[in-house]
This record gives sequence, structure tokens and C-alpha cells, in this order.
Amino acid sequence: MRTHIVIIGAGFGGLELSSRLSAALAGRAEITVIDQSHSFVFGFSKLDVMFGRRSMDEVRISYRAIAKPGLTFRQESVRSIDPRTKRVVTNAGVYDPHVLVVALGADLDPAATPGLGQCGHEFYSPAGAARVRDLLPAFAGGDVVIGVLGRLFKCPPAPYETAVLLHEYLTRRGVRAASTIHLVTPMPKPIPISDEMSAALIGLLDERGIRHSHARQITRLDPGAKVAHLDDGRELPFDLMLAVPAHRAPAVVVQSGLTEDGWIPVNPATFATRFADVYAIGDVTSAPVPRAGVIAEGEASTLADVLIARIAGGPPPAPYQGDMTCYVEMGDGTVGVVDANFLSGPAPTARFTPPSLEAAADKRGYAAARRARWFDPELDSQLTIRGKS
Repeated sequence: MRTHIVIIGAGFGGLELSSRLSAALAGRAEITVIDQSHSFVFGFSKLDVMFGRRSMDEVRISYRAIAKPGLTFRQESVRSIDPRTKRVVTNAGVYDPHVLVVALGADLDPAATPGLGQCGHEFYSPAGAARVRDLLPAFAGGDVVIGVLGRLFKCPPAPYETAVLLHEYLTRRGVRAASTIHLVTPMPKPIPISDEMSAALIGLLDERGIRHSHARQITRLDPGAKVAHLDDGRELPFDLMLAVPAHRAPAVVVQSGLTEDGWIPVNPATFATRFADVYAIGDVTSAPVPRAGVIAEGEASTLADVLIARIAGGPPPAPYQGDMTCYVEMGDGTVGVVDANFLSGPAPTARFTPPSLEAAADKRGYAAARRARWFDPELDSQLTIRGKS
């Protein structure tokens, strides 16, 4: 009997895991991937959309392009999860797998910051980035606040990339001199484990006249006065508020009983939860690593090794090491790189490579390689998705 593995969530983690399992367990496993969306968007592509460098259609990759042996994609919304029985109920069916993997990521929680829904604009979802793209051409200058509104959020460099790219955008439009940009974040520095990268990012802000307040929290926004209130008593006026909302685990995950203190606890070596045959990877967990797509990909690779050894036989794999390579846009088309390790030694380590055009090309190559591995565009027309189109 083939092992039925259900993966809920088709982001970096779900796509990497399903691709690895499909390649290694042909004939041994039946893999079902469930996601409510019809397409995948690389997180860093949101900046391309927001600043008009690419259209939403150009950055979307349809899940119809998945063509893997033993793998079925279903576009469905998860209604409930029972981790004791591994049962998953969606809007279209019921699943009772042998192994369940939760890879649903983290949801944005704009309601956690009073006033955000009335006078701010989140740019951390594809739809949010597209909305900001549509309003930026009419911005004639004024005060811009870029606010990180929670202590745990995806892709720590992204607010800095946004500030630098906004500076370039406003400069091209000739309204930068009539504008201020102020970045507010609860982080003590941009990249806590890399003083080099943190100094480089702060230098970029300073060189461009972008103000920054670290280790500060925006507590609420006043829609009438268009003022951001900070935890140190300051008030920052704004004409445009760009926000990274607080993050939380999806409600269906919290309701399942999988979470503790808001997130799913896992064994960081294997990503097993406290429930038998239930695993979790990516932003939805409380693993001691940053929330980032490349982290979810690495976790998925380790979990793939765990499940392959379990189903096909072989020695236990090495535990997850917490390695990642992070590409950071640093202006003028250049990209800096941080190679980090979070779990191999007594403390996290990081190596910073200064920005270059070559690293920008490497970033494009990274995306192309993942697209080729996770999808198969040549077979796009041959794949039928069971569920919504």
C-alpha cells in the first residue's frame, strides 16, 4: 500500500517538499498538495509589482504547471484540521492521510494595529503590493512612514529594500525632494546576526536621507490626524503609510490545537509536532530560525529526508542545520548576500557579501532554478486541477 501524504500549503516549503518526495518515492507514496490559491508568487516579486517593474500576471506561476509523478494539486480551502486523527476537511472534501504536513505559513493581521485598516496600506501580500502600485503614481510628495508592526515577520530585509526602492522611485518621478521617508521597526538592527549587513543597510538609508527608528513600536494610527503613535510617545505625521502588518498563524491552525503561544512547536531537527505522523514547516512554526521562504525551503528538504528514510528505508538523516542564503536589494540594481547558519554552532553566524550586479544575476538564477524544480511549464496544458480553476 502506498503511503498517502497530505501537504497543506503550497509555498516555498510545500513546493520543495512535494517535489523532493515525488522524485524519491515514485510508486511508494501518493502526495496531495492543498492550497486555497491558484498560483504561487515568490515573496521578493512583490517589490517588482509594487514599483511597476513587473505585472502581477508576470510574477504569478500557476499551480496548473505542476506535473510530478504521484502528485495531485487541489485548489481548496482548509476548513478544519484534527491532528489526532490527521483528518483534514476542506470546502470540497475530506482527507485521511497516513502523514500530514502543515505548511500554511503565517497570515497578516492588520486588525492587530488600531487604525491600520482606515489609513494604511499593507504591501506584504501580492494584492497589497498591487494596490500600492496603483496609488504611487498619484503621490505628489509628502511624508511616508514604512512601519513594521509586529516583532515576528517574514523576510526581515524587505522593509529596508522597500525604503531604498521607494527613494529611487520618487527620485525618478522628481518628487523625492518634496518627500520624507521614515522607517520604524521593533528590530534593534536590520539583520541581528550580521553587524556587517546591518551597517550596510543603515548606511544605505543614511546616504539617501531615509530616517529610521529601531527598537520602536507603532502602537496605533490616527486616521483623522494621519499620525502614527510610537511606544516612546512620539507622533509621526504621514501622508502615506506603508505597513508590514503583525503576523499570526492561520485561524484554522490555531483552532486545531496544534499551536502553543500562537505557533506550532516542532522538533527543529525533524519538524515533527507533538502529534504522531503530523509535521509542520515554514512560517507557521516556532522553530528558532527567521521566517523566510529560503528557511522554509531548507526545512522542507530536511523533512523530505526524514520521510524518505521512513518510507523507503535507510539511516536517519542529519538534523536540520539552519542554513540560508538571503539576497537583499541594495539599490541601483545591485544585490547584497548574507549566508547564515542558525543551528550548527553555539550561536548563529553570518557572512556578508557586498552588493553587486553579479549577485543580482544570482538571485534571478535562484528563482529560475526553483521554478524549474517545483513546476513543469511544458506540461502545463496536460495537468488537471481537481477543484476551482
